[in-house]
Amino acid sequence: MSSDGKIRVEVLAERLRKGDSRALGQALTVVENGGSNALALTEALAGAFGKARIVGFTGPPGAGKSTLLDALIHEWRREGRPVAVLAVDPVSPISGGAVLGDRTRMGAHSLDDGVFIRSVSARGHLGGLCEAAHDMADIMDAAGWPLILIETVGAGQSETEIAQVADLSVVIAAPGLGDELQAIKAGILEIGDLLVVNKGDRDDAGETAQHLEAMLSLRSGAKRDVSVLRVSATTGSGVSRLKDEIDHRLESAGVAAGADRNRKRNARKMALAIHRVASRISAGIPDEDIGAMRSEELDHVIERWLASLPTGVED
Repeated sequence: MSSDGKIRVEVLAERLRKGDSRALGQALTVVENGGSNALALTEALAGAFGKARIVGFTGPPGAGKSTLLDALIHEWRREGRPVAVLAVDPVSPISGGAVLGDRTRMGAHSLDDGVFIRSVSARGHLGGLCEAAHDMADIMDAAGWPLILIETVGAGQSETEIAQVADLSVVIAAPGLGDELQAIKAGILEIGDLLVVNKGDRDDAGETAQHLEAMLSLRSGAKRDVSVLRVSATTGSGVSRLKDEIDHRLESAGVAAGADRNRKRNARKMALAIHRVASRISAGIPDEDIGAMRSEELDHVIERWLASLPTGVED
């Protein structure tokens, strides 16, 4: 990166720390686009991460995630609390950008200075988020937003990545999903801290809640304290109770939540580094040769590749 580019990043970081709303939009774009500027920006702001509380909302399509988030935002704003939202939308087949459906459903808050909503395209990334979602949440954190809500794209049981960035994961289901409800039990159900049955005023909502409670026994390891709540985002029934439950769990986590997020961030960096090293090594070796190699031969290839790097080399 040129020295001018570094200066611009440092100026942007300073504007962001001072609460400049335009700087936040620009910083999120820099991070979403990736590259050296994104890396420099996150490094410049690293000391400002870990203060916000992040809540992830995931679940299958049709569960009403966006409508429920809109209702929850209303509850928090009634208390005067600022809320930032990162909504991961499906990719547009035409533009390649976000479809913006989530932002449309939360449009009632668009004129509220206490609410910031950013839609971002998943860009084909698996896990329910986009590749830059973790860093984008950190940018919102550094900008001073104390509560950040992240809504996953809504593609099914692969949406477990939210647990790697959120302090609290809320899994949303709805009555009548049938096989889709069964599909989530081995995936996103495993990472939920709260299970929510939206459209809870429907006759079959109670049965769905019972199914979710029964599925909790399938969770691996020690069973955590998980609640199953019935709400109706359209009527408002149960929304205030859900908001209170989220607040209580975030408060109980306290400073440990920020420390845990830092641990997750470091783990993501290590996983990314390992992936990059593996990609660069395998780029020069045909797949059929890799398949025929014994483990000790692969070790030798790795050691030889590492020895060829100049000291202090950077990706």
